[in-house]
Amino acid sequence: GGMSWHFLFPAMIILGFAFAFSGGGRPAYKVGVHPPEALEDSAAFPLLATRYLEFIPVDNLDDAISKVSRHQLDILVSRQSVVRYWINEESQKGHLAEKVLLGSYDGALTKEIVGGKQVRYVDWLVPGILAMNMMFSALFGVGWMIVRYRKVGYLKRLKATPTRAYEFLIGQILSRLVVIMGSSTVVFAGSWALIRFPVNGSVLLLALVFAVGTFCLISLGLVFAARFTNEELVGGLLNFLTWPMMFLSGVWFSLEGVNPMLRKAALAFPLTHIVNAARGIMIDGETIVDVIPELSILSILSIALLAVGSALFKWE
Repeated sequence: GGMSWHFLFPAMIILGFAFAFSGGGRPAYKVGVHPPEALEDSAAFPLLATRYLEFIPVDNLDDAISKVSRHQLDILVSRQSVVRYWINEESQKGHLAEKVLLGSYDGALTKEIVGGKQVRYVDWLVPGILAMNMMFSALFGVGWMIVRYRKVGYLKRLKATPTRAYEFLIGQILSRLVVIMGSSTVVFAGSWALIRFPVNGSVLLLALVFAVGTFCLISLGLVFAARFTNEELVGGLLNFLTWPMMFLSGVWFSLEGVNPMLRKAALAFPLTHIVNAARGIMIDGETIVDVIPELSILSILSIALLAVGSALFKWE
């Protein structure tokens, strides 16, 4: 089982990314277009004839402007009575996309700069990196270690004590949660001292999001650790889960350019909701009302995964 993952894992990762980024050569810039009907009129919208641009239809203008500030869109164009466009002046790709836009139009264009403090890529990246670090600590710290306990007979000895399975699992969850939150606090404080990334929302709310998200990820790790005894197999399974989650949850790059089916599938990953909520709090200053959907999803997933892990758990 462990050896099989040496062959299956890289092949499945390659096939998965080939599907996610299917098509011809990757576009150089992502251009949001408002309203979506403008994409159907190439004569009135000459930018459509430009190669290596990916045009993304936009219904909600305010949401798209926020994506420009987060580097999820390189430039946003609204073709109504007056052609307007929005850019983030800190975005290198946005600067070049603006040159392409200006070269494709003869008439006047109205330039809009995204309001508020400009968002650096590192500011956009930090919430995802923190969440990704928690993911690895939660999944491997619990999933792999419990399998190790079972293999060396530690769980078998615990079975002979009055300890119940749910007590052991809750103890594992709480101890790992304390370790992860403590170490993440140190990483967060140290990174902020060096980089001075923005935290426009509540730090306590951010801690709540990370705590609920970590609890969910630990519960997910328990599902993998419930019955297996082969460390190599579990390591392969966890890698098979963490790598797609890491790349398709918006940690490193925007999901705007991936296959639409995978954008929807990414919503099943706990990491996606952790990153979205943390990024909203740190960059946009969102309140608890704004992140309730993410917290609700993470809480429901936690309960469901913990129930499955407890039902499948075996001592030997």
